[in-house]
Amino acid sequence: MKILLLADAASFHTERFYAELQKQGCEVLLASLEKGIVDAVTLQKKGFIQQFYYRFAVPQIRSLIKTFNPDIISAHFASGYGHIAALAKNKFTPLALNLWGSDILIVPKKSMLHRYKTKYALKNAQYVFADSQYLIDEAKKIFPFSNSSVFPWGVENEIFDLYKQDFILSKPLKIIVPRAHEHVYNNLFIVNALQDLIKSDKIQITFPAFGSQYEAFKEAAASMVGEKIKYYAKAERNNFLKLASTHDVYLSASLSDSSPVSLIESMALGLIPVVMRIDGVKEWVSNENGFMFENEEKSLSMVVENLLNSSDDFIKLREQNKEKVKQSALFENNIADQLAIFKNMIEKVK
Repeated sequence: MKILLLADAASFHTERFYAELQKQGCEVLLASLEKGIVDAVTLQKKGFIQQFYYRFAVPQIRSLIKTFNPDIISAHFASGYGHIAALAKNKFTPLALNLWGSDILIVPKKSMLHRYKTKYALKNAQYVFADSQYLIDEAKKIFPFSNSSVFPWGVENEIFDLYKQDFILSKPLKIIVPRAHEHVYNNLFIVNALQDLIKSDKIQITFPAFGSQYEAFKEAAASMVGEKIKYYAKAERNNFLKLASTHDVYLSASLSDSSPVSLIESMALGLIPVVMRIDGVKEWVSNENGFMFENEEKSLSMVVENLLNSSDDFIKLREQNKEKVKQSALFENNIADQLAIFKNMIEKVK
C-alpha cells in the first residue's frame, strides 16, 4: 500500500505513525511544512504569514500525488493538512483524515475562516479517524460526516514491561506532570493548588523543562515554592517512560483534551491518574479507576491530600487500568485496524 502522509514532521505522533506504517509493510511518503527527524519532502513555505503556507503548498502536493501515485492520502490535523489535502486530491485517491484534538476543540473557534477550513476537510474526507468518541461527536457538529472510527493513539505492547508490579505509594508522594508549559495545559494552576504540600515536602512534583511558557512558569513557581520543583528535559520516548514509571501519580490539569496519550501511557505504567474533570478524558478516567477534580484549586488539593492519607494499595485500580489499555489502546493493533479500513477505501475507488 502506497500512502502519502501529510502531517507535522516535527511531531512525535507523526514519527510514531510513520514508523508503524512502514513496519507493517506500507510504502510511505511524508510531506510536511515542518522539519523533523523523519525523512520527509519539505513543502515550500510561500507567503508572508503562516496561514498562507498551507494554501500555497497545494500545487506541490498535487505534483507529489502525480509522481508518487499513492493509493491513499492520510492527512493529520483537519484545518491545516486536512484542508489542503482536500484541495489537492483527485477523485481517484481517497482521503483519510486524522483528527488530533485541538483542530476540532480549539481551532474552529478562532475565526470563521478556521471553521470553514475545518469543515471543508471533514466534508471532503472519505473517512475520519479520532482518538475518542467525544472528538468524533464534536467534529460532527461542524460537519455531519458518516464514515468514522475511534482509534486511540495508545501504547506499544513493550511498554507494559515497565509496569510496576510491587507498588507502594512513595513518601513523599511522587507526582509527574508530563504536559508541556502551554496555556491549555494549565500547569501553574497545579502549583497554586499544591504549593503547601510541595513546601512541606509531602509531595515531590516533576514538570517538563519545555514549552513556550516554561521560563514564565519556572519564575512564577519559584516565587511560590522556591527550588522544590523538579524538571526533566525532552528525552527519547523510552527514557521518558522509564522516568515516568518511577512516579506514583500522573497529574493533568489540561483545560482541553481528547484521550491524551500521556494519560494512556501512565495507565499502562501503573500510575494513579489524577485529572481535571473535562469531557475529553471521561472515556478513560472515572471515579472508579482514577481521581477527578474540578477547575478549583481546593478540589485538586483535596484529591492529593486524600491520596496522602489513603491506606489503599490501589492494586485493583492499577490492574483495571492496565487491562483497559491492553483492550483498547495497543498502538500496533490500532494501526493495523486503520490499514484494514484504508484497504477497503482503496477498493471502493477502483
